[in-house]
Amino acid sequence: MKKLAALTFAASLAASSAYAGGVVEVIEDPVEVAPTSSSSGGIIVPLLLLLVIGAAVASGDDEVRD
Repeated sequence: MKKLAALTFAASLAASSAYAGGVVEVIEDPVEVAPTSSSSGGIIVPLLLLLVIGAAVASGDDEVRD
């Protein structure tokens, strides 16, 4: 019985030393997410260019000169 008590005492001593520091809470810095642009942002300039070219063609002189 003494051997069992000694073994239990030794095991509890070894186990308690493993948890001697307690629980450590890790504090992480917040992650900043960069804002993403929408996919339609790159199509505005070509559409405006197409609109200007279309307006220039439409306002061209349609008269036939002799």
